[in-house]
Amino acid sequence: MGQRYYVTDTDLSTRFPIYTRANVGEVFPDPVTPLTSDTALYLAELGWRDAWVRMGAFEHSEFPDDTFCQLGVVGGYCYLNASIIRLFGERAPGLSWQAMDEQFFGAQPGIPPYEEMAGDVRPDLTVKVGETFGWVLSKTSLDQLDELTADRNESIRIAAERPDLSKLSDRELWERYEGLLPLHRRYFGQHLFTTYMATVPLGIISGVATAVGRPDLIMPIISGIGEVDSAAPSQAMWDMGRQVANSKTLTKHFNKGVSGLFDRLQKKSKKRKVAGFLSAFDDFITDFGSRGPNEWEARSPTWETRPELALSAIDRMRLASDDLNPRDQNAKRAREREIASKTLLDIVAGDAETHGQLAAGIGASRAWLPARERTKTNNIRIIHEMRMPMRELGKRMVERGVFDEIEDFGFVRASEIDQLLSDPHSLTATIRERRADYEKLEQKDPQFVFVGEASDPATWPSRDGAAVEKLASGGTLQGMPGCPGSATGRARVILDSNDPTALEPGDILVAPITDPSWTPLFVPAAAVVVDVGAPLSHAIIVSRELGIPCVISATGGTRKIPDGAMIRVDGDTGLVTIL
Repeated sequence: MGQRYYVTDTDLSTRFPIYTRANVGEVFPDPVTPLTSDTALYLAELGWRDAWVRMGAFEHSEFPDDTFCQLGVVGGYCYLNASIIRLFGERAPGLSWQAMDEQFFGAQPGIPPYEEMAGDVRPDLTVKVGETFGWVLSKTSLDQLDELTADRNESIRIAAERPDLSKLSDRELWERYEGLLPLHRRYFGQHLFTTYMATVPLGIISGVATAVGRPDLIMPIISGIGEVDSAAPSQAMWDMGRQVANSKTLTKHFNKGVSGLFDRLQKKSKKRKVAGFLSAFDDFITDFGSRGPNEWEARSPTWETRPELALSAIDRMRLASDDLNPRDQNAKRAREREIASKTLLDIVAGDAETHGQLAAGIGASRAWLPARERTKTNNIRIIHEMRMPMRELGKRMVERGVFDEIEDFGFVRASEIDQLLSDPHSLTATIRERRADYEKLEQKDPQFVFVGEASDPATWPSRDGAAVEKLASGGTLQGMPGCPGSATGRARVILDSNDPTALEPGDILVAPITDPSWTPLFVPAAAVVVDVGAPLSHAIIVSRELGIPCVISATGGTRKIPDGAMIRVDGDTGLVTIL
């Protein structure tokens, strides 16, 4: 790929040449650090290959050894290989490359159509994938996927049994991080296998609904399923928000702002309602402390390492009215799901084969859509358990004057760990240089999609680049339906989930992406509009559980929609209108 722009940059596949930021931009919105690229990202690459082979779509020999293929890093940013995912759609019975684009990537301006290459057509693998699909359709509830429950219990146990990190040696801290990498590979492979299996029931539902002229039924049928692990933090935050709203003492402390809030509450911990809130928050951190912005990156903060991130979301929820309770919204969506499912089944009742296939697809969606979120949650717990020993090591290096900040461990390459432990000060200058380069890359707006080779990252525009003309009254922006329903409210353009203070209940959240750190902010919002996203984006699945009208792939929405404007969002059609 020519000269590498940053230390994390990888070789790119020539066999599979299309790379995109779609979907992966929600997982890695910021550049990848050297440590993550060398370890967790490479193990994710291997886990992804394991998943392809497990489902029967590829053979290991189709991927080069010791290099990235499904993933790639350019200019510090992680890219997803769209060519491989498209080829899966072509090899899988009942799917297509267009179906994979629609489900995973959403709008991708400028992406070329699929062109068949030598070796693409593999009837033998198509048979294997078909057998896997048959097994997938036999599962109709999350409880039937025993392996996922076992992984969940295992990840919870590992977190609960975390040793006192302060008592481990520097070497033992690294060994704990390194020792969890094989588990990360296995969990990630499970996550990707489950992710693609979720396309099977969704593909059936979409195909039938579109064929009979009722695409409006697709979103209701895959909403309100329940048991979505990624939605659980928002529900817990809602409960704590009600505690605050119903307590004058807690309200007084929250009214003073989130900064310093945790310390203020601890000083008043003898008060009954404060003690009750702190106890609930402690349970919340135990259960969900691994979540946060850019949570696949070990350098990033989480709700455990920076509790203010969670408190900020609770602060917004406490202002919402009781009728926005996410449990009630989920129950409403569940009722709509049953009605929509029956409606579509009745339409094809005269075609026994189609009716049977659709019934199987609807039944399997109840298992595989929440399964995808369970496998992700399991993996995020393990990433967090890898993060915590490195944070302890980072803390020690700060105390010794080796690092400037705890998170500098991210700028150490895996091959340099022995050097860090034996002669730490020898890396200080290198780490500072890498951090400075990383911070410059953070200000870049990476190329969204490319074929073969990306443009020079030096030519990428800055994130706050040239001004875009705002939409005027009556103007519209066409996105994709993310979650059904419509709402009218004041647009609040929020660019950082760490600082949602401008968002008031009833406002419409306009955001660049929707990684899980954003989803608690969906609850007090009347609706959500995001620049990127696709029907199988993690946060979109969560928004359907929370019952929030949502429009995805509203390209440039954060730059085109005026902050403070009254807008209407139609989650059924994907249309945003400036009022």
